[in-house]
Formats: sequence, C-alpha cells, structure tokens
Amino acid sequence: MGRKRLGFISLFMVLALVLSGCNWWKQSDSKGGSGEVVVGLVSEPDSVDIHRTSSTGEANTPLYDTLLKLDDEGNIVPSLITDYEIVGDGKEVIFNLKEGEKFHSGKPVNAEAVKLSFERLVESSPFSTNAGDIDSIDVLSEHSFKITWKNQFAPFFINATTSFLAPIDVSVLDEKGEGFEKNPSGSGPLKLSKINRGDSLVYEPYKDFDWNDGGPGFDSVKFRFIPDEETRILEFKKGNVDVLLNVPYQYIEDLEKDSEVTIERVPGDVLSYLGWNNKLPIFQDKKVRQAIAMAIDRDSIIDNTLNGEAKAVFGPLPKAAFGYSEKIETMAHEKYTRDTEQAKKLLAEAGWKETNKDGVAMKDGKPFAVDLWVDDDPANQRAAQVIQNQLMEIGIKINISVKESATIIEQTPKGAHQMLLWSFGWPDADVLNFLLFGKEKSKRLHYENEEIYSILDKAAIEMDQDARLKLYEEAMEMLVEESPFVPLYVKENITAVRNFESFKIHPIEGTIQWQDVKVKE
Repeated sequence: MGRKRLGFISLFMVLALVLSGCNWWKQSDSKGGSGEVVVGLVSEPDSVDIHRTSSTGEANTPLYDTLLKLDDEGNIVPSLITDYEIVGDGKEVIFNLKEGEKFHSGKPVNAEAVKLSFERLVESSPFSTNAGDIDSIDVLSEHSFKITWKNQFAPFFINATTSFLAPIDVSVLDEKGEGFEKNPSGSGPLKLSKINRGDSLVYEPYKDFDWNDGGPGFDSVKFRFIPDEETRILEFKKGNVDVLLNVPYQYIEDLEKDSEVTIERVPGDVLSYLGWNNKLPIFQDKKVRQAIAMAIDRDSIIDNTLNGEAKAVFGPLPKAAFGYSEKIETMAHEKYTRDTEQAKKLLAEAGWKETNKDGVAMKDGKPFAVDLWVDDDPANQRAAQVIQNQLMEIGIKINISVKESATIIEQTPKGAHQMLLWSFGWPDADVLNFLLFGKEKSKRLHYENEEIYSILDKAAIEMDQDARLKLYEEAMEMLVEESPFVPLYVKENITAVRNFESFKIHPIEGTIQWQDVKVKE
C-alpha cells in the first residue's frame, strides 16, 4: 500500500482568466457599500445545491471547498484532505482529511460527514457518475475514510477537484434529503446569505475559511444575473458592477479605451458545438450527419458573431482537456473543412434528392426542416443565425427556438429537442463517457454505439495514463467518422474588472480566487 504524493499529477490543460487589479470608479447609490463586490453575469444557476444543479458556474461554486484542487501549474494538490493512499490495484483509496475544517453551519468536515455527502451524491445527483461506480464508503476514523470502487476509476482524482464532488453538510437537509436551498451549508470561501430568484445571489465571506493573511478583502459579494448584454454593459459603465464576466464581444474595444478598466483574454476549455438528438429518424443516416458537419464554416461564425475571439475546433475535445489528440484534430479538420457541394451530394445519397420551391431538401415528400434550440445568450443566438444560413445553403431548413438555459438542461436528457447549440467543459476526456456518448449517459446527443461504449468504459478504469490516451484516441477516431455532433469553437474568456487593490482568477480552473480579492478602499 503506497502513499500517493499529491501535487505530482500534472494536467495537460489550459483554462482561464488572469486579471490584473484596477483602480477607481464612482459608485452609484444602488451599488452598495465600498466592501461589496458586484459580479455581473448572464445566467442564474438552477440550484445552489451541488447535488441538484445541472451545471456549475461562478455564482454557485464558491459555496464549496473540494477534497482536491489544482494549483496554478495544474498539479492536483490537497484542499480538504492532507493526502490519500492507493490500496492494491487501485479499487480502494484511503483519504485523510485535514483537522479543524468546518461547514458554514459550524459542523465539522469529518469522515462521517463526507460519507453521508457522497451517499447522497451517488443516490441522486445528475452527475453521480463523476464519482465512479462506488461499491462502499467506510469511515476509518474521525478524519479518515475509504472509498471502494467496483472497478478502478482513473478520472476520480481530477473530478474531485470540481465542486460536483465537494462535500456538503447533509445535517441541514430535511428527512427527504431536501431543503438545501433554504439553509445551504458547504465549506467554501463564500457563505450564502440571500437568494433573490431572477435577480441575484448574495454571499458573505466565511470566517473559518483558509484566508490569506489579513482575512477577506471584502464585506460581501452579489452575483447579479443580467441576460441583456446592453444592460450588463451599462451597469458596468455606471459603476453598479465591478466584475463583468463574459464581456459582449462588440463592446471590448470601447472598454479598452477606459484606462481604469482591465480586459484580459485567455482561451477557455468550454467547447461550443452543434448537436442533435441522434435517436430521431432524420439523423439516423451517417451521411446526413456528415453533410451537416461539412456545411459548417466555423471561421465565419467566429468572425461574424464573436469578433474573432474564439478558436475553431474540429475534433471531439478542446485542446485544454486531458485526452486531446492533435492527430484526431487534424483528421477531423481535413475531413470536415467546408464543402457545400460534397455536403449536398451526401444528402442526395441519403435520399434527400429533391428540393421544394424554397430550396429545402425533400425526401418521401417531406422537407428537411428541424428546430434548433439555443439559449438566451445573444452571442449564441447570432451564431445560430449564421448556422441557419449555412445549412440552408445545402437545403436544410433550421427554425431557431430560443429557450431558457434551465429548460434546455431539463428537457434535452428527455430527448425533447431536435437540434441544439450548446457547450461542455471538463478537464478530462471522461466527459466523452459520462456526458456525451456513454451508455445511457448521453444527456444531449442520445447517440448509441456499443463499440464506443466499450472503449470509453475501458478508458475510465485504465490507470496507466498513456494507455488511457490511446483508448480515447481510438474512440475519437470513430466519433469523427460517425459525426454524431459538430464541434465548433472554444471561446476566449473575456472579463473586465475595476475597483480592486488585488484580484485573481485561477489560471487553470478559471474561477475567481476569493482569498486573493481585495476591494480598493
């Protein structure tokens, strides 16, 4: 039984935003006190309960501290634990918790609390697969516990750096295991003080968090949800917002002219894609799927809707993810560089040989017309319009349907959609398994392929990283040929800040490092 040296594992990924602090801006009366930090962002999380939410973001992750975390170089290092020990062939791992850690409720973060949290995660979280197929969790002492998996689960250690696997204080839940929204209790840097649905989430710094010398550099944090980009920009310019996430691309040049505003561009790890429900008859023929991929001009989308602030991606994974393969990216680029004539030929071979008076491809008297779901992000809606025009050039009619993000998240696992413009971000190629293409795990694409299932399952239990990479490359080669979705681009993360003596966003994880934030006095 050997002790695993934390900090040794290095991740091949780059994410995020490194922001420099700024100076002043006259505060309006609606801004609040000088110690309040106001963050403006587009979307409101559907829940602050990490076991109930369908996605994480800047507004709900500060509630939680994680078992492991990434340092600035991408190494996996301790957070709530001191170390861990891999037992035997890797199906058992013993974790040793730091002493003295507390939840926001004041209850200790001990082995029993972590066990109960994981049991609730496995039982009910939509992302329970991130923990692997756990056979048992045993409390060994006040601060030690052992997880036993039915099979080795290589992605666990990177997954344990994310808030999806962060411990929660289950003592605040009712007898049905609910009620976290009313009395949330994690162990992260921010403690939730108020939920204003449709408007904001308000936090205060958690006094028992491991702050830098001098303690927290702010009194409170308000996350304001402002979907309309013009309103978001106006609020930032008026001084009612201090941190503007996802700066609308058309406003960057204007903000750069303000000497008191800092703009930083750093590539992200979130891959935007054009997807569809692969179970629908209209998408069953591989040639149809390949034709769609061949009709897309990524550069046109990036230039016309994102002001060039993104990088085209052709393969199934972004460059930041462990498992990315330059070989696969080149193969996909060569296969799906835009060719409308070849796309039309593929459609004709699939039976879409005729067109109606509007130029829409026909088969068995029915037009190739489908709905494309897109969220309320204006940049995504503009991208959908470009895609609509591009697909119409090969005879596919797209009807754009704007949906709230929460609706898309809820309905797509049920297969209620036809097509969608969506995105995913994860630091490990296991995302191909637990979210995109795993057996009974494909939440958006509903693609079924037993051979790919088998490869992804093998990769998830392969502890040798080189062998894992080869398996993912094999799976991705098949995905490029099968074309069950169309990868599009990775947007650059663009953030504007001011009013701080110090401000830092993690260079790997891309999240605000609240222990390094200090408001300008």
